[in-house]
Amino acid sequence: MAFTLNIGEEALGFELPATDGNTYQLSDFDDAPVLVVFFTCNHCPYVLGSDEVTRQTVEKYAPKGVKFVGINSNSSNTYPEDSFDHMVERMQAHKFPWLYLRDKSQEVALAYGALRTPHFYVFDKDRKLIYTGRGVDNPLDGNRITVNDLDRALEEHLANKPISVPVTNPIGCNVKWEGKDAHWMPPEACDLVW
Repeated sequence: MAFTLNIGEEALGFELPATDGNTYQLSDFDDAPVLVVFFTCNHCPYVLGSDEVTRQTVEKYAPKGVKFVGINSNSSNTYPEDSFDHMVERMQAHKFPWLYLRDKSQEVALAYGALRTPHFYVFDKDRKLIYTGRGVDNPLDGNRITVNDLDRALEEHLANKPISVPVTNPIGCNVKWEGKDAHWMPPEACDLVW
């Protein structure tokens, strides 16, 4: 089995606390025609550089019923900025239009095979994976973005077209795993990163 989810595989269950004070599980989004789960964090420059274009994508597709769930799985022991308290502060400061969940155990990140922050997974109404990878081609600098892969995948799917590029390499910082140095990745993942 590959480390990260493959196209056609089902979304995996979770039950995680969110910055809004509620706890969410996968079934809470059963009514959404499309679910976007993305692994993100508070400090990564690739996240910070692309948050506003992600906001634009959410604002474009939320009226069409698409739900967006951000998950922070980073170890707060490795990066104290990624603590739940800092997540709450960040959401209050930026008012991002997505749910922001905390995966303290990192079990959800391991189950999904999250490689980077940010790393996006798009699931159809049957919760089968239809797109995974980067959001945009230049997450460090919003002014230099030429391709928005997440937007294209959502647009194609909602138009009942096949996803033209269903898999891209996520661009960002490694997930910060508990008890590992900042650059460690699970061995199964190493050959997946170009």
